[in-house]
Amino acid sequence: MTAYPKVAVVILNWNGKFFLEKFLPSVFNSTYPNIEFIIGDNASTDDSLAYVRQNFPKFTILENTENLGFAGGYNAILEKVDADYFVLLNSDVEVTENWIEPVIKQLESDPLLVACQPKIQSYHQKGHFEHAGAAGGFIDYFGFPFCRGRVLDKVEKDEGQYNDPIEVFWATGAALFIKAHAWREANGFDADFFAHFEEIDLCWRLKRMGYKIGYCPNSLIYHVGGGTLNTSNPQKTYLNFRNNMVMMQKNLPLGQAIWRLAMRLWWDLFALIKFLVDGKRKDAWAVSRAHQYFFRNFFRNARKRTKYPKKYNNKGQYKNSIIWDYYVNKIHKYSELDENNFH
Repeated sequence: MTAYPKVAVVILNWNGKFFLEKFLPSVFNSTYPNIEFIIGDNASTDDSLAYVRQNFPKFTILENTENLGFAGGYNAILEKVDADYFVLLNSDVEVTENWIEPVIKQLESDPLLVACQPKIQSYHQKGHFEHAGAAGGFIDYFGFPFCRGRVLDKVEKDEGQYNDPIEVFWATGAALFIKAHAWREANGFDADFFAHFEEIDLCWRLKRMGYKIGYCPNSLIYHVGGGTLNTSNPQKTYLNFRNNMVMMQKNLPLGQAIWRLAMRLWWDLFALIKFLVDGKRKDAWAVSRAHQYFFRNFFRNARKRTKYPKKYNNKGQYKNSIIWDYYVNKIHKYSELDENNFH
């Protein structure tokens, strides 16, 4: 790569001083030559911004006047950023020294490749993939996401089995590299999502526009995960179930959306019952609240649907149910799935 396009690494912060203290040094030591570091703040009430100003004066600070969530927060901040590439980086991520160059090189190699993610390992269990992204994201017939290296709650050890740079269906928002023109063309995240599934929805819309999403194994980062909402938080359960259904409503062709969402409601009922059996009443209520939101806002979200283009790229969609494969067929690794069942 002879020329270095400008890269803006943008970390969205909300009362995250603990993570900024821990991980900003690794980000600041990035070796990429044409880079701007930006802290986008969602109206924090702690002293995290004072810490940044004192210890990292070269970082640009852009502030929102209220907490707009992950989706709306990034939308507002990136409107003020001028760069060729945006890197949306979680505050709870430790990066390696040469983490940017390989991803930019891969993105520069193909004009249709507009978004990409690095390999993501667990910060607390290095050598193992991390839940949110692992080695690239996929989606099954009923809208359930999974990754190479992570199927539902089963996370694999990284033994080099996914070291090939491939096209995926979605790239994680924990470290999302995206061409600025593609971000703007797709109008960024759906701010109504607030948090969770916004990056999958964005990637799906980009693929509907004919673009590609990639995974770069030559870049490695370590992600803590659950930095803002704990994995067992009922609010996270609510956002996941709610946003997943809205995403399907927005992006599937009309006939498929009706059929798959009808089936999806049955899958969600099973999840609700399982939460009850496990004594997780708040999570069960979160599923119910998600469905209530979906039906209350059905027509509002239906208006977000755009014409389904003929150039749609569905590479990375799984034709079967990952839930069925997991619980009935006892498939717990991506490598055990039949490649013929992928688009």
